[in-house]
Amino acid sequence: MDCVVLAYIIYLVISIALTIWVATTLFKNGKRFLIDIFHGDHSMADSVNRLLLVGFYLLNIGYAVLTLRVWGEIENYREMIETLSYKLGAIIIVLGIMHFLNLLIFYSLRKKAKKHPLPPKFTPPS
Repeated sequence: MDCVVLAYIIYLVISIALTIWVATTLFKNGKRFLIDIFHGDHSMADSVNRLLLVGFYLLNIGYAVLTLRVWGEIENYREMIETLSYKLGAIIIVLGIMHFLNLLIFYSLRKKAKKHPLPPKFTPPS
């Protein structure tokens, strides 16, 4: 198998696996923040959490696919490993930035929710 094709396959498998792992971690642990932000509304928190998950997948897998192309030839395994380490390092940095941005957004939304609590739900008189 050609070294470039093998590098593409390895790159895509690792990039997509990393994206799924980070997205799953954010999805599981971010739900608590969203429930707090939406004042205990589990349905709204679940909906927003799923939308964030889809957006995370689209952005990161899209970036991985866009950066798939290797400029130049890969003649041997050493060059393949060097190319993969550079490209996977870029994916890891992007995932880290996305993770940080998600945390920053959750923090700012939570801070706003704490400043402006919702009024109590109206219950009609019996």
